[in-house]
Amino acid sequence: MASKPEEKKEDGTEDQGGLDDETEITLQLKSQDMLTFPVNKDVVMQSALIKTMWSGDQTETEIPLPNVRGSILKKVIKYMQYHHTIPAKEIEKPLKSANMREVVSEWDANFVEVDQETLFELILAANYMDIKPLLDLTCAKVASMIKGKTPEEIRKRFNIQNDFSPEEEEAVRAENKWAEDS
Repeated sequence: MASKPEEKKEDGTEDQGGLDDETEITLQLKSQDMLTFPVNKDVVMQSALIKTMWSGDQTETEIPLPNVRGSILKKVIKYMQYHHTIPAKEIEKPLKSANMREVVSEWDANFVEVDQETLFELILAANYMDIKPLLDLTCAKVASMIKGKTPEEIRKRFNIQNDFSPEEEEAVRAENKWAEDS
């Protein structure tokens, strides 16, 4: 990093410059519904998409995110702000428990305590913005919702139509018997 040239202060002494002289860059994240969120550049660099966009044109401070609604982007920003200072821990796979509090930090477990629609939108946003720890967290939440459930319970939980005939379903169960044994 190049050092700043020394400047004369009004009292005639020289200013040596320092860490406080660095200006923080704020990027404006623009959601699908045209809401703008000012966020410190260092915080949003957790998103590989934003990092790539910023490195392509460092004069552009407005970052359009047309695939993310404002309410979801606000939650994604909250996640990045928290994990900017406290890095997310790797989530052990397969999940050792369906209880998220046994798998991730209390803050992360609370973060994904949302309705199903919001959870799925967070997954899509994390995937689109390429924020791997957030994608892992939200997918782990879905996995915890499935863990230990029967296919019928899973269908009911996620409102999935069973399009197998009883014969087809039995054939699939027979083919995948090994999965039930573990």
